[in-house]
Amino acid sequence: MQSQTKGTMKTIELKVYEFDELSDLAKDKARNWYREGALDYEWWESTYEDAARIGLRITSFDLDRNRHACGEFNCIGQGEQCASLILTEHGKDCETFKTATAYLADLAKLNAEIEAVDGDDETNVEFETWQDKRGELEGEFLGSLLEDYSIMLQRECEYIMADEQVDESIRANGYTFDEAGNREG
Repeated sequence: MQSQTKGTMKTIELKVYEFDELSDLAKDKARNWYREGALDYEWWESTYEDAARIGLRITSFDLDRNRHACGEFNCIGQGEQCASLILTEHGKDCETFKTATAYLADLAKLNAEIEAVDGDDETNVEFETWQDKRGELEGEFLGSLLEDYSIMLQRECEYIMADEQVDESIRANGYTFDEAGNREG
């Protein structure tokens, strides 16, 4: 006959605290825990969608030391259409609005220059020069827009990671912690 040994169940009680019950030091630890996973979703998606609505496709971005965004217009030569959409879709105080306004003003000036050349033997040369200048202008516009969107992405990230926003998210999710601020429960 075999003897049977029964295990002894142990109960461990752990006191957990809501965020607002923690000391300042424990709150900092809780915030750091939250921040480690705070960007584990595609938080930039709405900014990408905004860019797509105006004809700009953002392909990547980096928020580290050499902060930048990469992208392209949806179609070659679409700078003017993109700028027009910005004027109708974005507010006047938005940097993209200012960038688009400046681009359209520079484009109008360039167009006036080519219209001033009339009946000249050098028209073909002037037209080619105008096309080159227009391409350069559109490239500069694209670069400026990507810089504007890079700044938007940076600000969105800073907002998500700010103490006030982190605290609000921790509270809203009902996370609990031990006295030292370690996630429990």
